[in-house]
Amino acid sequence: MASVPAAIQRSPRKVLKKTTRDSLIAYSFIAPNFIGFCVFTLVPMVFAIALAFCAWDGRHAIEFIGLKNFVKLFSTDKIFQAALKNTIVYVIGTVPLTLACSLAMAVLLNQNVKLRNFFRTVAFFPYVASLVAVAAVWNMIFNPSMGPINMILNQFFGVAVDNLPRWAAGKDTAMITVILFSVWKNMGYYMVIYLAGLQGCNPDLNEAAELDGANRWQQFWHITLPQLRPTTFFVVIMLTISGFKVYDQMYMITQGGPGTATMTLVYYIYNVAFVNTPKYGYASAIAMVLFVLVLIVTIIQFRGSKGDN
Repeated sequence: MASVPAAIQRSPRKVLKKTTRDSLIAYSFIAPNFIGFCVFTLVPMVFAIALAFCAWDGRHAIEFIGLKNFVKLFSTDKIFQAALKNTIVYVIGTVPLTLACSLAMAVLLNQNVKLRNFFRTVAFFPYVASLVAVAAVWNMIFNPSMGPINMILNQFFGVAVDNLPRWAAGKDTAMITVILFSVWKNMGYYMVIYLAGLQGCNPDLNEAAELDGANRWQQFWHITLPQLRPTTFFVVIMLTISGFKVYDQMYMITQGGPGTATMTLVYYIYNVAFVNTPKYGYASAIAMVLFVLVLIVTIIQFRGSKGDN
């Protein structure tokens, strides 16, 4: 009788050791990713937040200056104010236009049309193509003096040579050119996301609405679009975040010009931190403004989606 209680007393220790061993094995699998996240993301992010309240050029000692960086941004820095305005304009221009184009292509290419897979591939190709090559071709097509777009406007639509748009070289048209380029390059990716969302829609609802006399537009507006609400929310969030952190399109097409016509916040952060005399503290302050701006917009979008539900 004495051996039974002893076995019962030893079993929790074995279970505890096995549980600890299983936990250590699980932690060992996530440790490389967690360590990499801490070293390359978390620590630099915390350092950047602290650096936003300091002045540092990478050579001298770090100096704490409080809110002076932020005061300078919103009071005397005209380039930052222009970059902030341009970033907001870019987001307002690209998000709804890319959303509409990608949804329209997804609905069209979700039908049983000939060469459907071919057209899907063609629409998706700009997204996976090299940005350098695509931007070079885009600049050639929209060249103010010898580009085919301006030649078509001059020959077939009678636009005078002096009145032809200068596209990326014009102060008033540079942002429009970049927006059109971004929409053309990215809409194929979001088209694929919408195609996946359309596969999850219930076709029985459309058949029932058709029997009740609803036309195609009414079926799309009242049946298909509400079912795509989670997909649309995801697309809007991704487009908004990518719009606020845009850099590569500006660098490849306009280099932030002419003047500050296409200067965005991320491009300005790059210039402040790595061009001419480095100002890492000031660049970190700009990055914090961008972070807060994206955070506020994202929170508003999340609350808006909950209100719709």
